[in-house]
Amino acid sequence: MSSFNVPDMSCGHCTAAIEKAIKVIDPTAKVACDLGTRTVAVESFLGDRAVSEAIRNAGYDVAAPAAP
Repeated sequence: MSSFNVPDMSCGHCTAAIEKAIKVIDPTAKVACDLGTRTVAVESFLGDRAVSEAIRNAGYDVAAPAAP
């Protein structure tokens, strides 16, 4: 499982948009967004780069990957 810092994620709409963007490229991905820590945990066959790009394409910045 990979974890990403998404500093601009602040509401339910944000989490839904991010989850949708990831699931477009991997419908089997497991996505868990945590608004408190502003992190997104993703279990997917995709690499970190592809997941980061999906989050960016949804309109959110991705900081350095979160520590596990």
